[in-house]
Amino acid sequence: MPDAIALGFDTSAAHCAAALLCGDEVLAQSREEMTKGQAERLFPMLGELLTEAGVTWSDLNVLGVGIGPGNFTGIRVSVAAARGLALSLGIPAIGISVTEATAYGIARPCRVAIPARRDQLIWQDFGCDGNGGTEEGQPQQAAAGALPPGPAPASPVVPLAEGIARLALSRRTCPASRPAPLYLRPADAVPPSDPPPVILP
Repeated sequence: MPDAIALGFDTSAAHCAAALLCGDEVLAQSREEMTKGQAERLFPMLGELLTEAGVTWSDLNVLGVGIGPGNFTGIRVSVAAARGLALSLGIPAIGISVTEATAYGIARPCRVAIPARRDQLIWQDFGCDGNGGTEEGQPQQAAAGALPPGPAPASPVVPLAEGIARLALSRRTCPASRPAPLYLRPADAVPPSDPPPVILP
């Protein structure tokens, strides 16, 4: 039976990143730094990766998408893309937190810390439950230099999009709900205070 093919991508921060895997083999991957324009760049990047690897959309078996925490708009871009692709291709889309993807392949116990806006860090500790499994908390946010006691933050061993794709590949047969954004705080935007327009008869 041929190895499954996974496409993982993320736009949760100032980047557009994607990786294409066939089993354990990385077929293609790309990452471009950008503060805006992820919505316009994501699908061309995905198409370029597929072309580079000689893979078509119908060859994909699973999608992995970064669900945050991170930039509100960027997270929504990726999650909406993953949901639409999963529906049109008839394959599962698996939501992966960026902290979990960053921790992929790092020996436990460990802590990952990801720079965020306004001198903040998004961090999470990963430990052992004593039964060979992992005991995972939730991503949290703290000011840089104000992390609670714990392991020193570890450096990633695989690129973010590759970690997303590998985790999605390992979970493709497990039932999962549709990917949904993972936010740590309310959005900065607020509803307008102006009264709604009057609709004339």
